[in-house]
Amino acid sequence: MIDLHCHLLPGIDDGPATLAESVALARMAVADGITTSVVTPHIHPGRFNNHTEKIEVYLRAFRMALAQQAIELDVRMGAEVRVSMESLELLVHEQVPFVGLHRGWRVLLLELPHSGVPVGSLQMVDKLLRMQIRPLIAHPERNKLFMDHPQRLEPFLAAGCWLQLTAGSITGDFGKAAQKLALQLLEDDSVRVVASDAHNLTSRPPVLSRAHAFISQRWGADLANDLMLRNPRLMLGMTQQSGVPA
Repeated sequence: MIDLHCHLLPGIDDGPATLAESVALARMAVADGITTSVVTPHIHPGRFNNHTEKIEVYLRAFRMALAQQAIELDVRMGAEVRVSMESLELLVHEQVPFVGLHRGWRVLLLELPHSGVPVGSLQMVDKLLRMQIRPLIAHPERNKLFMDHPQRLEPFLAAGCWLQLTAGSITGDFGKAAQKLALQLLEDDSVRVVASDAHNLTSRPPVLSRAHAFISQRWGADLANDLMLRNPRLMLGMTQQSGVPA
């Protein structure tokens, strides 16, 4: 499986604090059947002031630690970008890494606040689309506004946004409301990717297998593989010969 959204780099955001914990997260991911992890540190100007060059430094150190420990996890660079004008400015100056590329469109993991939708969010989406950037909205099922009013997601889908669900939401780890919306979005065929959004070893682990089993049982293994293997693989430009099975 491919995990397109996870926080494995140490000391860069609200993910693991130490390199030892980061390595332990990588071990857990591999044990769960994850072959590739796209690390997505928060880019949230004013809170997590990250950018491409900084993330690259942390990623190199992490890859070196994994090699020293002989942990066979393919780690790639991305970011989880908070909706804001400051983030848009970083994009203009090419200081934001994308999580993938699909048919000429760069794919940006875009984060909304958990409590609602800021004024101007759709306008930012429109600007991104005009820049040939496809917004992949992170964990919409955990947004309180969308939980209460799922129809508020419709303008984002109509505009051309994709959706990424958290694996734990599907299995009920984030509560009944998040699970209900996650399952409805899956039922409606509105989801492009399922990822772990891992932050730690306990409450937010790098685990996809439970969600894969859940989706396989309810909708079939083909859908589970699309969301956790085939769609991410296409965004990463990977082939079956890249070491990722069909």
